[in-house]
Amino acid sequence: MAKQIREIFIDDLDGGEATSTTKFGLDGDEYEIDLSEKNEEHLRKALAPYINAARPVRRERPGRRVRAGSGLTPAMTRQRSKEIREWAKQHGLSVSERGRIASTIVEQYEAAH
Repeated sequence: MAKQIREIFIDDLDGGEATSTTKFGLDGDEYEIDLSEKNEEHLRKALAPYINAARPVRRERPGRRVRAGSGLTPAMTRQRSKEIREWAKQHGLSVSERGRIASTIVEQYEAAH
């Protein structure tokens, strides 16, 4: 006895047979839909005037974001660290030459300034 198993790709719009999955995005959300050639062509024709008038947007890579409102550049951070280290040494506090400064020292510096 022979068996034949068929997998049918269904068009999400009209329930007919689909030929491809189409991806698109709007307002930062991404979507995908399985469509027949005819329905995919309709979708592309409907979106074409908007796509042609729009400008492309580069996607940000994860981990490359800058904290909003921090206002600090790396140079300013290095300068501040240098000032805190100098202040700590002048006040007899133990602080390393490199690396992270203990939060207690930073708090004392901020309280003094």
